[in-house]
Amino acid sequence: MAKKKVPVETGHVLFDVYYQDGQRTSNRKVPRALVGGLDGEDPVRGFIEEQDREIAQMSGKPRGPIKSISRSPN
Repeated sequence: MAKKKVPVETGHVLFDVYYQDGQRTSNRKVPRALVGGLDGEDPVRGFIEEQDREIAQMSGKPRGPIKSISRSPN
């Protein structure tokens, strides 16, 4: 009898990020593997904060603190 393959979580989930200064970024890609676990929003927030640090390092313009994160309606 053949073994059933375990599905692999691939792809991305899109999020809108709202910052404390009123700015918003849309459709931020987060790996699907980080979404929906028992840790809630923490892995998603950490991933987006890391992206923000990398963007700030390249552009020289730091982002403010994140106010909230929600899934994009797309």
